[in-house]
Amino acid sequence: MDNAVLELTQALIKRQSVTPEDDGCQALLTRRLRDIGFSCEQIDSGAVKNLWATRTLGAGNGPHLVFAGHTDVVPTGPLDQWTSPPFEPTLNNGHLYGRGAADMKASLAAMVVACERLMDKPEPLAGTLSFLITSDEEGPAVEGTRHVVDILAGRGIQPHYCIVGEPSSSLRLGDVVRCGRRGSINAVLTVRGVQGHVAYPDDALNPIHQSLAALDALAQFEWDQGNDYYPPTSLQISNIHGGTGATNVIPGDLRVDFNLRFSTEQTPAGIQTTVDKLLTPFELDYNIEWTLSGLPFLTEAGALTNAVSASILDETGITCELSTSGGTSDGRFIAPWNNAAEAVQVVELGPINKTIHKIDECVRVADLVPLARIYQGIGQRLLSAPSP
Repeated sequence: MDNAVLELTQALIKRQSVTPEDDGCQALLTRRLRDIGFSCEQIDSGAVKNLWATRTLGAGNGPHLVFAGHTDVVPTGPLDQWTSPPFEPTLNNGHLYGRGAADMKASLAAMVVACERLMDKPEPLAGTLSFLITSDEEGPAVEGTRHVVDILAGRGIQPHYCIVGEPSSSLRLGDVVRCGRRGSINAVLTVRGVQGHVAYPDDALNPIHQSLAALDALAQFEWDQGNDYYPPTSLQISNIHGGTGATNVIPGDLRVDFNLRFSTEQTPAGIQTTVDKLLTPFELDYNIEWTLSGLPFLTEAGALTNAVSASILDETGITCELSTSGGTSDGRFIAPWNNAAEAVQVVELGPINKTIHKIDECVRVADLVPLARIYQGIGQRLLSAPSP
């Protein structure tokens, strides 16, 4: 395993798969998975490549475990700021550099190699092992995992467990595992005023002045205290657009973008109602466009978290922290599984996330094989056939 994970990670980094491009990553993974008995299918949509690969283990009468991830990466940013070219995997001082190294081509490589080793083990396995890989995680996330889940749910396919290879670790490999995520809802607030000359404010209505106190009320409002699994709900204003560019014109409208990351203490409908109540006293002429990015999901302690924690402890000696902090991931589409009666148990487990989306993104070379062994251990624990 020593060189296999590194070499596959390097091969993936070489492919310039800036979202929604895949640039041959999934074809490479397909060849490796077919060699160990997986049936592979492309469930593409538009410009997005989606790989669904699956293998029945034993008689198939066991749980269904999915390894999930994405081959697309974010843009590189200014090339002249990189120490080495972002799509030329470079080893330096114990790290592998390249766009996607941590987010999340190392995880994909470790998952594939882990499954190769699982297939070599003499111990019998039972159940189903699958891969769900998209090139649309860093983009709109409409034609990727969400699309594949809808297709698979329509076929009557639903897994029990899912490992998403997002870079969850903080300081050491395996120290943090995401057992859920907060929900995310975006709002575009437009406040209408009356455009006019700054010298004649009585003949205009300045939406910027009108909105300041209202925006402060939104920013200062305490939504909840969170709970045992989630931090408090948070509202953050991300963009404010107003004015014509001229210094002597009162603008006719103001646009404000804000986002809420919310816990299970809130619902999208409740958030919208509360925002309207907060704005009403300020007598603004406004409208809000809402976009729900994802609902909160949570995997409570059980078979999956037990297998993950035990595998990390065996490999690293670390007792991992189960956390719901951070942004969103495709886990938000997998957990509800097209509104199935029973949710899929989902965790996110991957390398250290310190450099993701940054210039000189990198992953510790010494973490690659342990990560594959952790994935292998999880599969072994969840899919081991019962003794005859």
